[in-house]
Amino acid sequence: MPAQMAFSGRFPATRLRRLRQSDWMRRLTAEQQISPDDFIWPLFVSEPADAGPVPSMPGVLRHDEDGLLRACEQALEAGIPCIALFPYVPEALKTTTCDEAVNPDNVICRSVRAVKQRFPELGVMCDVALDPFNADGHDGLVAGEEVLNDETVEVLVRQALVQAEAGCDLQGPSDMMDGRIGALRSALDKAGHQRLPIVAYAAKFASTFYAPFRDAVGSGASLKGDKKTYQLSPGNRAEALREVALDVAEGADLLMVKPGLPYLDVLREVKDAFALPTFAYHVSGEYAMLKAAARKGWLDNDRAVLESLICFKRAGADAVLTYAALEAAHLLAS
Repeated sequence: MPAQMAFSGRFPATRLRRLRQSDWMRRLTAEQQISPDDFIWPLFVSEPADAGPVPSMPGVLRHDEDGLLRACEQALEAGIPCIALFPYVPEALKTTTCDEAVNPDNVICRSVRAVKQRFPELGVMCDVALDPFNADGHDGLVAGEEVLNDETVEVLVRQALVQAEAGCDLQGPSDMMDGRIGALRSALDKAGHQRLPIVAYAAKFASTFYAPFRDAVGSGASLKGDKKTYQLSPGNRAEALREVALDVAEGADLLMVKPGLPYLDVLREVKDAFALPTFAYHVSGEYAMLKAAARKGWLDNDRAVLESLICFKRAGADAVLTYAALEAAHLLAS
């Protein structure tokens, strides 16, 4: 037992329940607390014809521009400081070269401009990845059965630049290609975007918990094979720390661990080892499981949502991307 845990007090003189007996004392002695300041709210954007509910994610919508602006207004009213935008791209615009990803007038760039014009005080994070735009459903360009690394990074750089020109406040490369953080940092700096931070999805695992997200962005049906050649294997903790170290060395400003709840151990180690602002992604599958269990009456939805989110804080997260951000903000205010 560590020295700091070697208490000399013994029952009945030591009664730890003394500090739990009242609401005011529990609040006064709380080790971790959450607030809307800790949330980033992921929002899906689409053309009007594709807007509407995401069946596998109860309560989550694909938003057209009007819906997106209403959601942003709700976020600000609830005290949420930042949203993260993800696109739904019609099949007709998906290609093996991902040309729509670098179109300065694509749905993401138009959404960024609309939000920043209407709500300049709201942070806007953009995903830098090709899977929503890719006819193969992968985060990178595909040749035969190989997901190409360097060629993908070249397209990611172009994608990041059009997003930066549109006015985003934060970029999250989620592709897990080698060397992409350094390439993006160099290109952004040369283009005059030295102040734009990068949150590296530095420890992103090849997880089954992404399935509802792929429904939301429309990449699941077109995915050929799996993503195990570029995302981390779920059992590999040491390799995850190597990935993070490389991204830090290449200029990452913030770090991301994804998924969240199944990888709290990795989150804790990343925060302890690197001491950078570190985010966790409460991913679509985690969210969908909570909602499904709550609908069956197997869990208390409100308590389960808040308990899940405070776990991230306890493990070291500075912020959490969660589809329950607005819901949780309202619960905390009630």
